[in-house]
Amino acid sequence: MSYQAPLRDMAFVLHELFDLSAHCALLGHDLDRALIDAVLEQAAAFTGEVIAPLNRPGDEQGCQLHQGQVSTPDGFRAAYQQFVANGWASMTGPVAFGGQGLPQLLACNVHEMLMGANLAFRVYSGLTEGAVLALHTHGSAELQQRYLGKLVSGEWAGTMCLTEPQAGTDLALLRTRAEPQADGSYRVSGSKIFISGGDQDLTDNIVHLVLARLPDAPPGVKGISLLLVPKFLVNADGTLGPRNALSCGALEHKMGIKGTSTCVMNFDGASGWLIGEAHQGLAGMFTMMNDARFQVGLQGLGIGEAAFQGALGYARERLQSRALGGATAPQQAADPIIVHPDVRRMLLTQKTLVEGGRMLAAYTARQLDLQHGHPQVEARRAAGSRAALLIPIVKAFLTDMGQEVASHGVQVFGGHGYIREWGMEQLMRDSRITQLYEGTNGIQALDFIRRKVLVDSGAELAALQTEFRQLAQAQQARPALAAMATPVLERLGEWQELGREVIAMSRGDVEEIGATAVDFLQYSAYVLLAGLWLQAAARAQDALDAGRGEPAFYQAKLASAAFYLRRVLPRASSHREALLGGAACLLALPAEHFAF
Repeated sequence: MSYQAPLRDMAFVLHELFDLSAHCALLGHDLDRALIDAVLEQAAAFTGEVIAPLNRPGDEQGCQLHQGQVSTPDGFRAAYQQFVANGWASMTGPVAFGGQGLPQLLACNVHEMLMGANLAFRVYSGLTEGAVLALHTHGSAELQQRYLGKLVSGEWAGTMCLTEPQAGTDLALLRTRAEPQADGSYRVSGSKIFISGGDQDLTDNIVHLVLARLPDAPPGVKGISLLLVPKFLVNADGTLGPRNALSCGALEHKMGIKGTSTCVMNFDGASGWLIGEAHQGLAGMFTMMNDARFQVGLQGLGIGEAAFQGALGYARERLQSRALGGATAPQQAADPIIVHPDVRRMLLTQKTLVEGGRMLAAYTARQLDLQHGHPQVEARRAAGSRAALLIPIVKAFLTDMGQEVASHGVQVFGGHGYIREWGMEQLMRDSRITQLYEGTNGIQALDFIRRKVLVDSGAELAALQTEFRQLAQAQQARPALAAMATPVLERLGEWQELGREVIAMSRGDVEEIGATAVDFLQYSAYVLLAGLWLQAAARAQDALDAGRGEPAFYQAKLASAAFYLRRVLPRASSHREALLGGAACLLALPAEHFAF
């Protein structure tokens, strides 16, 4: 299945919805629209012509482990070398270490393209970007000088080594040990599982960021430290020294992303160096994790776009039956299935979830940029709070959306979607992991409620709701948009009321936190997308009123917004009713009564 980057929709989001040029100017970047569009066009060519053709062969061949060395699928190494040579790996890296320092609002579109074209390929570089961020934020000057340049360029790769067989979400159960040495290094011993890119043949070195316990560590998560453990030791002059005492013990046999090496990593007294302070590893881990969770949300978005493209192309060509209102293609044996209302329902659901998700991702990326680059301290603080609130929504909702959209894609293809030939079943398999890694979506919902909503009594959530209410009120007075603005305003008011109820329920009974979390996150996401779709409709109406051309594109935006508000947004009601059902019905059945 081919992949074509959705450049026109990306341009609409970047330039017409969020004014990326003005955003870049605020951050001190000299990027005009022509340069931005050129970057996206080059990325589209690379992902469509180089990366996408490797997707299905990579899935079929997978990774191999032979004599302790992992090999990636044919073509991956050459494509990765081109990826690095063209500068795609260094887009968001710090300028001081050779990076381009480009804003996330631009980079997230390139990353979406990579995920849509070949998720398994993208996983390798995505983890490296997280390692760069953690090392740049928490590492010593010496470690930064020795490792960051090669990591930023993509010549070396990074990983995140958290999970152990007995310790997934519950990091308090970690057993990996780090023994201090006389020279200031540590000997790291233990095993980690599910390590994406733990070994591969794409780069000359791999820098593992490993969570471990020092001998004097207090119990629980407060006793976890973060260490840098390279595959090959690095000499003072930057050249590679001997191999470290670590190895890939096995490759996991997985449902999807088979072109990504998912490794069991064994550390047998490997040399490592502390990142940040002893017993303060969670700070560095969460720096990586927040970036990874945003990137995983983009994975769901990329998969969704690829599935929508495949379903749309098939629906335009597949001839089956006649339209209910009469033949639309009388010269052919049957009409294309896109004329059938139920197929339209699936395609429009795919379209509006994907395009709405793209707007949500861009809105969040903008906050991430402002958090680090706004010239005013208070604005940076406010953007950081907003980004923290949004990250669990982006990760959970966009990955759930990616799985749903992939499932719709299989359904549009019918029986052909269930076989390998058309590529739809691979998208569904590949997308499934996005709902699990970097914290399952249930964990994201708990994080949303406990650490983002309850921690400030809903203040940041209320600020977000107020922002979107004001935006919606500005459109209510426009005759062409009043019919859309009214239901959005009603939902925003209901969202505020529901937020207060959830906070009260959670404080009255701690079990309500877990009982309401998933439904409240989903409700919040659907209403957020409604607010964004209203703004998209407003920009489309602006363009039509000004006669700027492309009327079909803008009319499609208005029609898509109307579909979302009428046919997708009502899902929010079911989530509201479910969470108001409370925790009692979840806990009434004793565990032993779940027996067969």
